[in-house]
Amino acid sequence: MSFSALFSPARIGTMEVKNRFVVPAILSGLANPDGTVSDRLIDYWVARARGGFGLLITELSCVDPSGKAAPGQLGVWDDAFIPGLRKLPEAVHPYGAKIALQIHHAGRETSRAVTGSQPVAPSAVPCPIVREIPRELTPAEIEELIEKFGAAARRAKRAGFDAVEIHACHGCLVSDFMSAYANKRLDGYGGDLRGRMRFAMAVVEKIRSLAGPDFPVLFRMSGAERVPGGRAIMESKAAARLLEEAGVSAIHVSTGVNASGPWIVAPACVSPGYNVADAAAIKEAVGVPVLAVGRINDPDLAEEIIRTGQADLISLGRESLADPEFPNKVADGRNEEIAPCIACMQRCQGRGIDENDTGVSCLVNPFCGKEGTLKIAPAAQPKRILVAGAGPGGLEAAWILAQRGHRVTLYEKEPVPGGQYRSGAVPPFKQDIAKAVRYYLRMGQKYGVDYRFGTAVTADLVRREQPDAVILATGGQPLVPELEGADGPRIIQAADLLAGRATAGERVLIVGGGMVGVETADFLGERRHGVTIVERLPQLAGDLNPAVQYFLFERLQRYGVTMISGAQVTAFLEDGVRYEQDGRQQSLTGFDTIVLAMGVRPDHSLAEELRELVPQVFVIGDALKPRKALEAIAEGARLAVGM
Repeated sequence: MSFSALFSPARIGTMEVKNRFVVPAILSGLANPDGTVSDRLIDYWVARARGGFGLLITELSCVDPSGKAAPGQLGVWDDAFIPGLRKLPEAVHPYGAKIALQIHHAGRETSRAVTGSQPVAPSAVPCPIVREIPRELTPAEIEELIEKFGAAARRAKRAGFDAVEIHACHGCLVSDFMSAYANKRLDGYGGDLRGRMRFAMAVVEKIRSLAGPDFPVLFRMSGAERVPGGRAIMESKAAARLLEEAGVSAIHVSTGVNASGPWIVAPACVSPGYNVADAAAIKEAVGVPVLAVGRINDPDLAEEIIRTGQADLISLGRESLADPEFPNKVADGRNEEIAPCIACMQRCQGRGIDENDTGVSCLVNPFCGKEGTLKIAPAAQPKRILVAGAGPGGLEAAWILAQRGHRVTLYEKEPVPGGQYRSGAVPPFKQDIAKAVRYYLRMGQKYGVDYRFGTAVTADLVRREQPDAVILATGGQPLVPELEGADGPRIIQAADLLAGRATAGERVLIVGGGMVGVETADFLGERRHGVTIVERLPQLAGDLNPAVQYFLFERLQRYGVTMISGAQVTAFLEDGVRYEQDGRQQSLTGFDTIVLAMGVRPDHSLAEELRELVPQVFVIGDALKPRKALEAIAEGARLAVGM
């Protein structure tokens, strides 16, 4: 397929962008604590400029300390920020990229803990998520904030930015003024649509006045707010026309507010390109360019959106985290080498694996956010390295080691790669995990990894191979509790069920309500089994991102899954279990199948024996300690760049 539409230039006001690829604003947490530009932030943006993106939109930059949303956020409320901000355009312009500074005020989407003062908003109505009552802005304060947005844009221009983008989505200050959901004012800044749009239009006009009529102004808004009483797409089309009249150069169409957060950064169960229809609707209403965003993670999908005129530019948010080289790889015909965003939400929307893993990053690409420190460089002394296990950690380590020049042989006891990731791709909406496995394999093939599937690593094999180092990435074995009846004939492991090695009867009891347990319930519920989950912790799926939980629990409830939490299983019966809950002994019976989803135990039995045979033995992932793929992949990458 030709990608001629994606690689055609686009014009936003006076700014020409070399292609249609955009990195949208993502709160990276990479700025210095005082809001100034850090070296890590520069490295992050240079990687994406070098990777071929035509337009870069920095993360939200605060126009006033009262509107700071989070630690590590850029500031632009004072001229003192200009020297640091100037480093960003100077760093990315040599690669032909344009860069816009997104300007922002959090409004009620912040707290005293962040700003040191009571939040401010159009009305004294708290956000349902933050739940801190904001102070209603006075007309005089509104005028001051309009001036501050204009001054921030002028600073961006002085710092060498090519444009600014007004953050007016997701429930921030500008967004709330525009929305009847949050704006209950009785004066000229509230009421009907034009009244609610008055603040946003005044901000645009002030920017035009202070930064000049030729300085491009992008406007990011939600097409649909997805909350009762919030703005829907028809009203947003009318709002977009008013913004065009006020002088915006382009409209960037997002979705949702804080209270509908699962839709803003949507998990894998939400269809790729789910927000494109709203972008297309806005495009029908205006003559300025429109940017589309929302799980656009495939070059063919992106090309189709541009080719059919549904949008003018494509924002690749999480996909730009997974692979900053996305445009270059598409241009070179290397689509199979694109590191995929699998919408897992585990790292970009979660925490790092340790104190050294801060700021934004990606499960599939642990180099994200560490572009200046975690680098793949040629090995000073190439070695013969044996990797045991083709799970995600072993696959990641193998291709990086091979790229560095080491001779790598990877052994896997199963006839196919993937480890637990293989069965992890089976539950509904988890199929993109298979794309990650294919990506790791492709990179290994490119750099010469010798894959040996269907061969388990033993001490005798290592003696014959005589490697310089061994990496044990053998994962873990499913845990069987030491309880009465745990070896019963109706008991199977979740991994065996998902891998097709075992089948379930009509009524199924799942013991363990973590990620594996609830995803197994999702799998069985879709197939119309009667499912009950029993979990010892107070909350099911506590190890999943809230957005994933939101859609998952919606499905489980639709399937009629019974969910029991705070229940400690004490024994297995022929057709069920006994358990203790709130100090009382109870039982569940009448099940055809009992599925164990109770975690894994490490499989590192070879480690001590191999240390007597090989100079270096390393253990990573679940073989070291049961955790998630996030830790296994990051450990594989760190180890591989350091050997």
